[in-house]
Amino acid sequence: QVQLVESGGGLVQAGGSLRLSCAASGSTFSWYAMAWFRQPPGKEREFVATMWWSGSSTYYADSVKGRFTIARDNAKNTVYLQMNSLKPEDTAVYYCGVDLYGGSSYYYTQERYDYWGQGTQVTVSS
Repeated sequence: QVQLVESGGGLVQAGGSLRLSCAASGSTFSWYAMAWFRQPPGKEREFVATMWWSGSSTYYADSVKGRFTIARDNAKNTVYLQMNSLKPEDTAVYYCGVDLYGGSSYYYTQERYDYWGQGTQVTVSS
């Protein structure tokens, strides 16, 4: 069993920054990829960013490219999402997910990921 716990959300003004954390735990935890998704109010959950365990590849949604950065600390089993130049349209519940087995679905689809955290709210005021 794997547990993911997100933290770091909150209320911030447009143009501000936040750093989200996703701490993973579980017996002999290892992972193939970890990702951030978000669900804006009244909308479907959408892809934000993903990173391979090796760190060799990272991918971002076009809407966040150049503003958000995904990073990891393997010693802490933690993945971060640094969010800069925040916009009101970034308001959403942010979720982290983990791909344990190298699934066959595309990295930007929820089906790729095996476990999810409970989410953390990010609200950007104008």
